[in-house]
Amino acid sequence: MDMSEVDQILDQLRQLGSDQTKKVLSKHGAREPFFGVKVADLTKIQKTIKVNHTLALQLFETRNSDAMYLAGMIADPQQMDEATLNHWANKAYWYMLSEYTVARIAADSKYAEKVSLDWVQSDQERIASAGWATLSLMLTKSHPFHLNTKLIQSLLQKVEAQIPNAHNRVKYTMNGFVIAAGSYVTELTDFATEVALRNGKIKVDMGGTACKVPEAVSYIQKTLARRKK
Repeated sequence: MDMSEVDQILDQLRQLGSDQTKKVLSKHGAREPFFGVKVADLTKIQKTIKVNHTLALQLFETRNSDAMYLAGMIADPQQMDEATLNHWANKAYWYMLSEYTVARIAADSKYAEKVSLDWVQSDQERIASAGWATLSLMLTKSHPFHLNTKLIQSLLQKVEAQIPNAHNRVKYTMNGFVIAAGSYVTELTDFATEVALRNGKIKVDMGGTACKVPEAVSYIQKTLARRKK
């Protein structure tokens, strides 16, 4: 794919962007260059393109946040190698990219367990948060990792030990991992709930936005009830 296709997509994104959406995304951590395109509009583009892995790789390299997010929507996880996943994790500078774009692609890739367990060891907030988000997604997808209850239990213990002093977004995604483990790994529901109770209310700076941190115990209960239905 030549760059003219990338330019066409960037022009389309420019037309769909708005100052209001830019303002909202800026509060959450997005920075220039980006146009402020709503996810709903990105989804419409994705439905037209479907899967185009080569174009996805090129869009991600534009450093434009809207294009980088779209890249994750049209990429083929099965074509992602470990080096590219690590590259994306390093370039994903805010949580919508690290915890959604990168985590979603990583969780469906051949290297999901390898990279996620590496990432959660990182001292860099965005990489560690991508790791915990990937692990959570793997549980919701019943990835083979889902069956390794000893490893999942050890990760829950890691969360309990480290969450008080963890980086802001790492706290958020660690909390999400506790919820995912309690909701999707039946053998560890009680253990995850106990960890959540001991962790107590998780405080995360949400940048002055209206977003809230899910309360783990009640969220586990609600998810279990919904799954039973």
